[in-house]
Amino acid sequence: MDLEFRRTLIVREAMSSPVVTVSENDSTANAARVMKEHGIGAIFVHDGESRPVGIVTERDLVYRVIAEGRPPGEIKVEEVMSSPLVTVDPEASLEDAMALMGINDIRRLGVVYRGSLEGVISNKDIIRIMPTIIEIVRERSKIQSGDRAAGQSIVGYCDRCEMYTTNLRSVAGEFLCEDCRAE
Repeated sequence: MDLEFRRTLIVREAMSSPVVTVSENDSTANAARVMKEHGIGAIFVHDGESRPVGIVTERDLVYRVIAEGRPPGEIKVEEVMSSPLVTVDPEASLEDAMALMGINDIRRLGVVYRGSLEGVISNKDIIRIMPTIIEIVRERSKIQSGDRAAGQSIVGYCDRCEMYTTNLRSVAGEFLCEDCRAE
């Protein structure tokens, strides 16, 4: 029995949507207000034609505005946003998304479908779905170990007749020789 188990989680299954955005011409004070209203730590930035062009995070606001003593009401989002926006396709695997986050040393990716920003995948989203990932790995392991134990011969003593053999196989939790398996 050859069970091929290929369950791959994709970005669409873990992403958050809809996405909250501000214009690149908005002030950083407005961006911070919108982030507070929505309880989020980052906000995506769009240009005049609603195309995603960047992201502003809490860290960007702290490091590039507050720590430098700049007035948030006078600083435009485009001056402090991280750009270009790193994006991923909604059908990409979570593994690919995590690798992209690691390579770029970022915690969020824009999820873009046909040029439109459809969602965001963050490290928090991946952590939220980890129990599902662990369960898939656990089930895959059970299936694969069950197939190996039933299909491979082992050298040793039969649990029923206690005869030494080079052809033991696991059957219902016992290691049995060929004769005892036939009974």
